[in-house]
Amino acid sequence: MEANPKNIFTIKVEDGKPGKDGQLAVGPVFRSVLAKDGFPQLEPDMKTSWDVFRVAAGKYPNNRMLGWRPLKDGVPGPYLWKTYKEVYDEVLQAVSALQQLGVQPGSRVGIYGTNCPQWIVSMQACNGYSLICVPLYDTLGAGAVDFIIDHAEIDVVFIQDKKIKEILSPNCKSAKRLKALVAFTSATSEQIKEADNIGIKLYSWNDFLKVGKDNPRQPCPPQANDICTIMYTSGTSGLPKGVMLTHESHAMYVKGVDLFMDQFDDKMTTDDVFLSFLPLAHILDRMIEEYFFHKGASIGYYHGDLNALRDDIQELKPTLLVGVPRVYERIYEGILKAIAELRPLRRVIFNALYNRKLASMKAGYSHKTASPFADMLAFRKVKARLGGRLRLLISGGAPLSNEIEEFMRVATCAYFVQGYGLTETLGPSTVCYIDDMALVGSAGVPATYTEIRLEEVPEMGYDPLGVPSRGEICIRGKSVFAGYYKNPELTNEVIVDGWFHTGDIGEMTPDGILKVIDRKKNIFKLSHGEYVAVEYLEKLYGFPPIVEDIWVYGDSFKSNLVAVVNPHEENTMKWAESNGYKGSFGEICRLESLKEYTLKELTAVAQKNKLRGFEYIKGVVLDPIPFDIERDLVTATMKKRRNNMLKYYQSEIDTVYKKLDAQKNAAKAK
Repeated sequence: MEANPKNIFTIKVEDGKPGKDGQLAVGPVFRSVLAKDGFPQLEPDMKTSWDVFRVAAGKYPNNRMLGWRPLKDGVPGPYLWKTYKEVYDEVLQAVSALQQLGVQPGSRVGIYGTNCPQWIVSMQACNGYSLICVPLYDTLGAGAVDFIIDHAEIDVVFIQDKKIKEILSPNCKSAKRLKALVAFTSATSEQIKEADNIGIKLYSWNDFLKVGKDNPRQPCPPQANDICTIMYTSGTSGLPKGVMLTHESHAMYVKGVDLFMDQFDDKMTTDDVFLSFLPLAHILDRMIEEYFFHKGASIGYYHGDLNALRDDIQELKPTLLVGVPRVYERIYEGILKAIAELRPLRRVIFNALYNRKLASMKAGYSHKTASPFADMLAFRKVKARLGGRLRLLISGGAPLSNEIEEFMRVATCAYFVQGYGLTETLGPSTVCYIDDMALVGSAGVPATYTEIRLEEVPEMGYDPLGVPSRGEICIRGKSVFAGYYKNPELTNEVIVDGWFHTGDIGEMTPDGILKVIDRKKNIFKLSHGEYVAVEYLEKLYGFPPIVEDIWVYGDSFKSNLVAVVNPHEENTMKWAESNGYKGSFGEICRLESLKEYTLKELTAVAQKNKLRGFEYIKGVVLDPIPFDIERDLVTATMKKRRNNMLKYYQSEIDTVYKKLDAQKNAAKAK
């Protein structure tokens, strides 16, 4: 995969403009070099998400499409597969059954459950009958499923068996509006009776398909501008927002990836296999799967236990893996642990080979040609841990550290790229070029159907016309969503003159390479009037080995920052052993000496990065339990729910501030 030899990724289509007459300054507008003459047109038979699937089913009928691992006594077996034709036939039966139920085109249909073949059949049935697919997932927060069913006015829900009780629960008051529930496999007789009592017909999967088989109907294909999906975003505050995405935008995503991949020698083929474990209710996995359908390739679903993901990798042997940074952090930590257990000489050899290959890649060699000797001697073992066939790894959802990105590019014997995007932009709006080490640490360059510019944020001191160019990331193009469902006020607030204002802060190079550095709304003012950009600080303070995760907080009536730290368990226990402490991880985390050590490490980070005095953390709370969805502290994409965190840790934070005030008063008294 040798990229454009001139390394020209973008074109500038508009110059920046200084602010005047109340208008904010804006930076230059950049577009992908693939769209230098305007956004490419779609082929006549590829204008909707339904077209993508329908054409693939006709072109690759006997290819393996969807794979799963059936459980026997709780143990997952080998992957079983359905072909494109088998899936297409099931979809037509589901389309016919929905029509038999009286569901009308344009109606909203929910899908509630983990990734599996039935999820995709349900989604494609919606596409084939011009219905609007609405993914449901409870990690949006307490009551989110109830809210979405009511807000989206959903008529039918396709549902994983173990989720049925959630819909039939008295807490799900909106369930009474449903016409039917369709279980991914089957339901108990008690559940069928309970559903019937509130006017819902509950079908097993096979019974539902039989309704369609006995009453065959023709599909009712959608138009390009029809809404394909309403995907509710997890949001860091407030109620979920329904992001409306059109069929045309789905088709353009697929076309855009095709054009992007055509630049390289190493193509995606029908032999490629994708391991799907990120939720299909999120845009990233959904769009990766649509591209795989287009290519006639195969998708295997994890068996439902993320802690046993390595077992699925070894069984499936995927060629593509897509994860959020935490997935790659765990892979990185696991490999480093294995390296640390090597004999000293072998460890020295591994590190020497790593440094040699990294230097060669930075000098311009591809990962394949940088050091075949190092690949054979050391890195083939890393590749084997990941199934042995991986060709491409993709990271999204949040920025990944440079150190881990470089390690993945060097040690996995595969291409590794990052991207940046949101649900509102149908996933990746920027993407890195494979084998270009100049893009390490960045979010890449504009995707095929995207234009990007930065806008001034005066209250944070970000100027898109300054050096470096910094400001709020604004996106325009064919990938931008159609609006928030039933919320025109919020739509008009974030889409101004065709530009979607993401709320993220970016830094742009003069040739259009983007780096995400901050979040616009995650700022607060301390008592002395200084603004603090909290996400930037959290990235820096997350580097010490003792820190697993960190939440930085500042009270507007206080002059100091404090933080809640999730200590890294393994490194914490090593610290305890070396300092003569014994006990469980939870007991160790209650030690004042560990708080003092953690604070010392955070202070060292502040000094190393030349932070200003008010950006130093002065007090910490240690929580051995990672920030989690169960306590509603993070979203499904692991973004911090800062208001919820404040409520949860308020008493501990108050105690820390009282201690700091006491220390301050004692110092004054002297």
